[in-house]
Amino acid sequence: MKAYRKKMKNSTPNPCRNLEKANLGGVIFGCTNKTMNECLTKQIFGLPAQHFGYVKNIDPGLPLFLFNYSKRSLHGIYEAASPGQLNINPYGWTRDGSERTGFPAQVLIRTLKNCRPLLENQFSPVIQENYYTHSHFCFELDHVQANKLIALFSTQVVAPAPSTRNPGNSEILNLRPPRLRIGECNENVASDPSTHHMDMSQYLRDDTETNGKNELELVSEQLQNLDVNSEPSDSFPETQVHKSSRTSAIHFEVDVTQEKEITEEDNVEDSSLLPSNYPSVIAQLMLEVRELKAFKQESTDKIAQLEHQVRILESEVKLLQGLDDRMLEPLPGDCETFTLGTMAASCSGQQPDFDDIIFMAGGYDGKSWLASFEAYYPSKDTVEALCPMSSVRSYASVARLKGEIYVIGGCSGGSHGLWYDTVERYSPLYNEWTMPACLNKKKGNLSAVTLHDKIFALGGGDGVSSFSDVEMFDLDVGRWISARSMLEKRFALAAVEFNGALYAVGGFDGQDYLSSTERFDPREHSWSRLGSMNTTRGCHSMVVLNEKLYAVGGFDGNSMISSVEVFDPRLGTWRMHEPMNYHRGYSTAVVLNNNIYAIGGVDENENIVDQVERYEEGLGWQVTDLKGIGPRSFASAIV
Repeated sequence: MKAYRKKMKNSTPNPCRNLEKANLGGVIFGCTNKTMNECLTKQIFGLPAQHFGYVKNIDPGLPLFLFNYSKRSLHGIYEAASPGQLNINPYGWTRDGSERTGFPAQVLIRTLKNCRPLLENQFSPVIQENYYTHSHFCFELDHVQANKLIALFSTQVVAPAPSTRNPGNSEILNLRPPRLRIGECNENVASDPSTHHMDMSQYLRDDTETNGKNELELVSEQLQNLDVNSEPSDSFPETQVHKSSRTSAIHFEVDVTQEKEITEEDNVEDSSLLPSNYPSVIAQLMLEVRELKAFKQESTDKIAQLEHQVRILESEVKLLQGLDDRMLEPLPGDCETFTLGTMAASCSGQQPDFDDIIFMAGGYDGKSWLASFEAYYPSKDTVEALCPMSSVRSYASVARLKGEIYVIGGCSGGSHGLWYDTVERYSPLYNEWTMPACLNKKKGNLSAVTLHDKIFALGGGDGVSSFSDVEMFDLDVGRWISARSMLEKRFALAAVEFNGALYAVGGFDGQDYLSSTERFDPREHSWSRLGSMNTTRGCHSMVVLNEKLYAVGGFDGNSMISSVEVFDPRLGTWRMHEPMNYHRGYSTAVVLNNNIYAIGGVDENENIVDQVERYEEGLGWQVTDLKGIGPRSFASAIV
């Protein structure tokens, strides 16, 4: 197992710096010559799912850059026009839109400045600490790196079209309106004054030198230049008010794409009309502009919230109407296609039987760490993509409670992935995820079991320590409560409920792989030891079939194994059983229609298994031709 983990560490380099949201100053996205045009014409950038851990931290206004792998060049400057989300365009960068995108971590963008691209030898010194191989680097940028890249791009700005003004004027004084800070003016952009993008405004003033001055100081300085030869006026005639308003409009026009140029002759004419209290007028105007923008953003947010509520209500109305129609008039003839997300009924007019579906959550497919959540139908060998989880998640455990599915703990994937204390709850009725209370500590490779309308999370670890802890989730309490700990520490254990008791089997205690078994009886509120397995194993699966416990596959401390053991609670002993055809560790196993399905995993050669095996009493283990799921490991499954 140590050799396998070492190989995984070497073969899956960490693509993330795991910067906190407040420390994220920018993000680089990737493309090739083939995909770059789609990125820019459709104004959307995307990355593989394992990058969603930080793409979800993107807020509107965050600086973005686009790296062309084909030319090893960096393009900019762009900014986020939406929060980072999953599957904004679920079919982007595919040939004909018939398959799901391989780059679901997405964000809408807009072009902030049109600049010539930077070659790698130009930008690599700025992000040198991000390189983890000679040609691969992390895409997360801190504020210092983002600001340096923006400054570097500012020297490469594509020149605008030549001015058409009369070249006979001796000197043109540039009076462009101050560049609005990112996240401050657009209706799709948050206006939080505490945003961490505010320090970049000095680079975004269309090459105007600021020297650290704020907007008020810059405008005041420009007005003083206009007023250098004029005397202050004690009066402010009505005609002057009209002209001064026109002058102020030049400086405070909110459209950042417009540029104003005033000749010296015009300046002298207008400067004589400036009132003596123009700094206070400027300050008042700026305050009013900020208040208007804040009000506009607040209104936009409220509208978005109301639209979201309307969509939810419309979905619920359609659902109720559909169920009512089906109860009154059952559909005759052929079955319609069942769509889990919309709860379409089966041909009998009844709600579908969820026990005929295997739900698959997260894991690794040999290429990407996944946030996907899918409904797999073995009878048809088809997979239906459901609403994905909010995070890439592997090494998690899954349990069902009162018609909803809980995905508990786990890791963001890879040898340097983040361990989670978060829990996600899926409603099959609405195809939606919610976030119930978190675990009391971060952990993965745990086992979750439902007993008496409560979920018990057993053991696990955080990559450093193995745990014997048990936490219990009670819907009435709404949080995880510490329960009686197991007798041994168990990382990568397997556990099941049988006849009102919990059974915890195998795992890794921090030193050795275990063969021991223990049982928790809630009536006695204590754990007791039972007979041990014949083989040490962790990273295995366990199911209950015909009142017997089956321990399937796993890792025995040296290699992945195919062996299966059966525990008869009436006898209290384990016996060796017919092995599977494939060695499997980190696989999933479920019981469906009185058969055991063993899905995915890692084999003895450390390859991801794409074969599904099915066990039926009397027939043994048979390799199926089911290919719908494909290669998968470190995933969770439940029926």
